[in-house]
Amino acid sequence: MGHRNQDTARGIEIERDDESGAPRAYTLGTHTFMGIELLVEPGVVVPRQVTERVGVAASTVLKGFAQQEPSAQLRVVDMCSGSGNLACGLASAMPTCRVWSCDLMPECSALARRNVERLGLGEPVTVRTGDLFAALAGEELAGNVDVVVCAPPFISTGRLAKDRSYLLEHEPREAFDAGPYGLSIHQRVVAEASEFLRPGGYLIFEVGEGQSKQVIRLFERMGTYEAIEVVAQHDGLEVVVMARRKALV
Repeated sequence: MGHRNQDTARGIEIERDDESGAPRAYTLGTHTFMGIELLVEPGVVVPRQVTERVGVAASTVLKGFAQQEPSAQLRVVDMCSGSGNLACGLASAMPTCRVWSCDLMPECSALARRNVERLGLGEPVTVRTGDLFAALAGEELAGNVDVVVCAPPFISTGRLAKDRSYLLEHEPREAFDAGPYGLSIHQRVVAEASEFLRPGGYLIFEVGEGQSKQVIRLFERMGTYEAIEVVAQHDGLEVVVMARRKALV
């Protein structure tokens, strides 16, 4: 029997074991995300339900691209991929896409590979390990990516020492800690993705509670994005922001 911690922030709540407080998915060894069953294990964050909204937004964009160019092989990058949940979900939903799953932590990449193999996704999904877009060195993707999805850490270091400290009891700090303001990874991805997205390509972000306006400002300050908007909510919170890469001049 599991329960949900009542003190969790909306969007990061998960079912937990009554006695240990550990994510129940770790006990089960699997977790359903975007309609597929993924392997999960301690040391890698459990995918949250709210992150499926990033997948839905990306699927909508990709289907639109596919209608415009039915013969084109679309390229997708899942940055901060964790267990490969978004990469696997999108590859399952859009079999004609080529997907790159990228994470800093080798244990995440190892689990993502196991999920790719388990789901029979094979060659269309490439798993890479590295510091954000440095993981894609040698892939010749600069200016050629249609969609970047990212469900990054978005909790400040200070909150993880206080009211969000329970998250670190069973899941890795790297999955949650986003520096003093909770936006350090968003800042870097907004800047680095600009080089990899093709003109007209999209960057689609999960954002934390109260962060949507700040992330919109990051896009605006970069100057290489347009059509910046909130595209999904969860429990009344704005949780997904996306923007389109401007045409090169």
